[in-house]
Amino acid sequence: MLQTHRGISFSAARAKPSPGGQTFSGSAMLELEFAELSDPGKVREHNEDFFGHAAPATTDEARALGWLFALADGVGGQDRGEVASRTAVETLLSHFHKSQPGESPAALLPRLAQSANLKVYETAAAMSPGGSSMCTTLVACLLRYDRAAIAHVGDSRCYLIRSGHAKALTHDHTLVGEQIRLGLLSPEEAAESEKRHVLSRSVGANMFVNAEVDEHQVLPGDILLLSSDGLHGSVTSREIAAVTSKFHELREAAHQLISLAREKDGSDNISVQLIRIKQVERVGMYRGRPYKLR
Repeated sequence: MLQTHRGISFSAARAKPSPGGQTFSGSAMLELEFAELSDPGKVREHNEDFFGHAAPATTDEARALGWLFALADGVGGQDRGEVASRTAVETLLSHFHKSQPGESPAALLPRLAQSANLKVYETAAAMSPGGSSMCTTLVACLLRYDRAAIAHVGDSRCYLIRSGHAKALTHDHTLVGEQIRLGLLSPEEAAESEKRHVLSRSVGANMFVNAEVDEHQVLPGDILLLSSDGLHGSVTSREIAAVTSKFHELREAAHQLISLAREKDGSDNISVQLIRIKQVERVGMYRGRPYKLR
């Protein structure tokens, strides 16, 4: 499955059509472009990854809700992983569209993740009354003003690529990931562990889920990358930074990242979302509410 999209641009320019998207007039606002790409890899017959996005239709929606990107990786070897990943992303995006304008990301994202979790859990119960282990990872990025709020469950990741360096903004919810944080394993030992893919947290495994949420300031020129472990399990952060820096067109960078992951491994489904920040609206926060900085 190959999919590539560009986003809607918001800028201070007079409203006019733009290549691959639309432009809305207004004061300086968040402006971005993005590309999405997924590939089944060289071994698996079907793709259990799924991604999607929710784009604001107006400048008011951009300020009140923002952009939401989400990517899920159905757990391999479990029941109906492709159903779990699609259900999680579609539920997340559907509930986002219905959310209260201006709700803080710190409150909104955990609620959206729990909605997705409950839907996957209930879907599994309905499809297999005798019991099912259908579950998925989930990573979501909410962009509003000059901030990116990241929520994740499992080992799908979000990277921030800035000034030629890629930094993971998420921590893998795996057994070895927890052992690294406790100082029981080194990253090198974890990379060789037979349990490195065993999740300690996933969407749909239980009735309730604890999504980890962090917020980061973004700058013009930053690139955010969401990926399933089919990509970052074989492509290093240094290689991610090098590829995204080399290709100006995000869709070309996404194709190259997929090709590199297939070349180095390709045993898993490979998915990536790339989001370039072109312009931001700088704000401060007071008691959870934004105010414009001059």
